[in-house]
Amino acid sequence: MSDAAERKMRFLFALRSKGVTDARVLGAMEAIDRGEFVRGIFAERAYEDMPLPIACGQTISQPSVVGLMTQALEVSPRDKVLEIGTGSGYQAAILSQLARRVYTLDRHRRLVREAEEVFARLGLPNITAMTADGSHGLPDQAPFDRIIVTAAAEDPPGPLLAQLRIGGIMVLPVGQSDTVQSLIKVTRGSSGYEYDELRPVRFVPLVEGIGQD
Repeated sequence: MSDAAERKMRFLFALRSKGVTDARVLGAMEAIDRGEFVRGIFAERAYEDMPLPIACGQTISQPSVVGLMTQALEVSPRDKVLEIGTGSGYQAAILSQLARRVYTLDRHRRLVREAEEVFARLGLPNITAMTADGSHGLPDQAPFDRIIVTAAAEDPPGPLLAQLRIGGIMVLPVGQSDTVQSLIKVTRGSSGYEYDELRPVRFVPLVEGIGQD
């Protein structure tokens, strides 16, 4: 077995052992090479289950957390998905394998530009990346079937809840940035929202406005 094949097998085994068991999600994470999204001195650690620093003071989440969030989102092939916090672009690329269309927003122009370059290189035409204040969502494309937020807010932002269609699901970390946060799954019903707490996590805080790169 080649080194690359063995590395991929270990990577998928680590995901399964952390609770990522959905076959479609595992298939997407096998298809998208995390190494494409990690640069510089951290590139050799791309296949370890750990968060890594990227530009603009942000991080690329650990693969098991990406897998668990994606699994909780229950994306179907017809879904239109909104991601808040493009970061490296890794999460959006995974979603692109599962959904019809992915819109991803980040407040840092540099991150959006670099992610777009990777999406183009990997041939992922169903992702639209934009520089925007993610706390406002993307009203002109709403409603969304699924929304994922990769930064922690104290509460699920009202504009994002409003942009979730009836029957839609949002997955996001909530809590103060310097204490334990919880990963929450929000399902919008015809008469309101249902909240499920999934697990403790740690994410960078959701910041309003456009970053000064």
